[in-house]
Amino acid sequence: MSELNAQDWSEAEVASLTAKVGELTASMSRVIIGQAEVIESLVICLIAGGHALVEGVPGLGKTLLVKSLAQATDMQFRRVQFTPDLMPSDIVGTEILEEDQATHQRVFKFQRGPVFTQVLLADEINRAPPKTQSALLEAMQERSVTFAGQTHRLPQPFFVLATQNPIEQAGTYPLPEAQLDRFLLRIDVGYPSEDEEMQMVSRTTHAGLADAVPAMDVATLMRLQQLVRDVEIGDHLLRYATRLVRATRPQESTVASVKKHVGWGAGPRAGQALVLASKARALMHGRLAVTRDDIAAMLLPVLAHRVLRNFEAEADGVAIAEILAALRNEIKVD
Repeated sequence: MSELNAQDWSEAEVASLTAKVGELTASMSRVIIGQAEVIESLVICLIAGGHALVEGVPGLGKTLLVKSLAQATDMQFRRVQFTPDLMPSDIVGTEILEEDQATHQRVFKFQRGPVFTQVLLADEINRAPPKTQSALLEAMQERSVTFAGQTHRLPQPFFVLATQNPIEQAGTYPLPEAQLDRFLLRIDVGYPSEDEEMQMVSRTTHAGLADAVPAMDVATLMRLQQLVRDVEIGDHLLRYATRLVRATRPQESTVASVKKHVGWGAGPRAGQALVLASKARALMHGRLAVTRDDIAAMLLPVLAHRVLRNFEAEADGVAIAEILAALRNEIKVD
C-alpha cells in the first residue's frame, strides 16, 4: 500500500473504506445483471463526488441502475421525468402564498422541488428545453439553489444522474456545452450478452428483481470522497493527464485525427475531472496512487462529452472513441 498523504489516514480506516466500495459494487451487481464496467464507472463517479450522464437505448436498465445505487448507499432518491413542458420551477421549487394562522398575515414560503434530495435521476434530460435544463446548472456546480434572492443549500452528498436516449432525436434538445461540462463522466450502457439477456428476461418474468441491499451509509461515502482527494498522483502522470487534455484542442494538437476531426477541444475542467476520476479508480482497485492505466481507462468517459467532432468527422462516420484512442496512442508518459 502506498504511503498516505499528510492527512491522518490510518491503514485500518483505509482498508475499511476500500472494503465498503467492494460491498457497494457487489450489492449493485446482485440487482444489475452484467454491466460490470457501467457499475464500476458509476461507483467511481459517486466516490469522486461528480455527476454522471448515462446514455443508452431504452430498456437497458438505466433507471434501475440509478435506483439501485441509491438503495445500496441508503440515500434519498427522487426521479424527475424530463418532458418538453417541464418548467424550471418543477425542478428547483417555487414560492407559494400561505396565511399565518395566528396573525392571518399572508407570506410567501419557498416550496422545495425534487432537486432537494441526495440522488436525483434526471430521466431523459434531453427532452426538456434548454431553460429547464439550465435550472440544474447551479445545483450541479454549487450544490445550492437560488430563488427570489435567497440561496438554499442542497443535501450532502448531492449526486445527479441524467439519462438520455442517443437514437431518438424527435422532440429532443441537445444539452448545452456548459451543462455537459458539469458531468464528471459520460457512461455508455450497451446491450447485454446473450446469456445476460436470457438471465434478465428469466428473472424479471418470474419473481422479479429484489432491491439492492444497503452496503454503505452516507457518513462512509462522505469519508470516501475525502480519501479520494488524498490519493497520490506523480508529477509525471499529472503532466501526462494535462497533455492528453491539451491534445484534444485542434489548434495546438499534434495528433492528426484531432486536427482533422475535432471542432472544439476540452477545457481545463476536463483535466481536473480526468485526475479526480483516475484517483477514484485507483482507490476502487485498492490503491492509493494513480497509475497510467487509471488515466487511460478514464480518458473516454471523461472526454467523450467534452470533445466536439466537426462536420467532417460526422460525414466520415468517425466516432469520438476512435479519435480519443488515436490520441491515447500518440501521447506518451515522460
